[in-house]
Amino acid sequence: FARMFVQVCLYFYCKCLWRCLKFVVRKLTGQCELQRICYNTKPGAARTMKIEASLKGSKSKRLQTSVNVHPDAIEKTIDDIMELKKINRDINPQLGVSLQACLLQIVGYRNLIAEVEKLRREPYDSENPQHEEMLLKLWKCLKPNSPLKARISKQWCEIGFQGDDPKTDFRGMGLLGLYNLVYFAEWDTEIAQQVLTDSLHPKYREVTKKELSQLSKAEWEKKKFDKAIGYSFAIVGINITDLAYNLLVSGALKTHFYNVAPEAPTLTHFQQTFCYLMHEFHKFWIDEDPLDIMEFNRVREKFYKRILRQLQNPEMALCPHFAASESLINM
Repeated sequence: FARMFVQVCLYFYCKCLWRCLKFVVRKLTGQCELQRICYNTKPGAARTMKIEASLKGSKSKRLQTSVNVHPDAIEKTIDDIMELKKINRDINPQLGVSLQACLLQIVGYRNLIAEVEKLRREPYDSENPQHEEMLLKLWKCLKPNSPLKARISKQWCEIGFQGDDPKTDFRGMGLLGLYNLVYFAEWDTEIAQQVLTDSLHPKYREVTKKELSQLSKAEWEKKKFDKAIGYSFAIVGINITDLAYNLLVSGALKTHFYNVAPEAPTLTHFQQTFCYLMHEFHKFWIDEDPLDIMEFNRVREKFYKRILRQLQNPEMALCPHFAASESLINM
């Protein structure tokens, strides 16, 4: 009963009191909610997310649907919003510019999800020359001094695939996994090669006295001989693609993209974010110092929660200057 009473009160507040409060504030300030957000909130995720929430929560269907328009219709949509809100564009020229920038980001994020989803749903086809060319490019970027002896070869295990034909490993993420791996290897070649090397031959990390006191005898005996656990580079890359995909679809990446993309976020933004996540996960894996590869899911989940916490900050930008190569090399 108490829960039902609270829900009824919240419903009443949202539907009635909140609208009344907005009406009173508008009368007192002479500005609608959109104006107050644009004038009092600095550009970036904080402003765009408030604008998005305001439009979606509006009682006007025209305003609600404005976040779903085609990019080419954004200017016309801004005119409609100004007209509906009775805002003189000549007196408020900056408002139209600010709203346009926010709508470009909002609509762009939605379109990016559609583009990423399309790649994820497209399976790898070994009969497709373009797919095969991308796969071979991945090898050449990661192993430039080791020619691939055959298309189907045990050599693929050297870069972290499970068998002698990588096509079977792309089932979960489709072409999206390959696109991300190739982007990382091609545009952040030095970092990608270093991460690959470390995944095969991870660096030992000294166990502190505090950690030693917390380990059981059996755990210490195991760690004595295996202090640093490696992982399969390509398989982890596909797994981190899944992590990035979930962050995107859930809306968690809005904070990052709205802060780094001045207009519409693109597939390149998503791939650069993947580069960052790959590098950060690699460092996180080494720091976690798992007992064996069976702890991968635990480490991944812990890493995922850490990124989610970071993205709750409206000023967060995972890679601020949006140049993965530059930011990673300087770490």
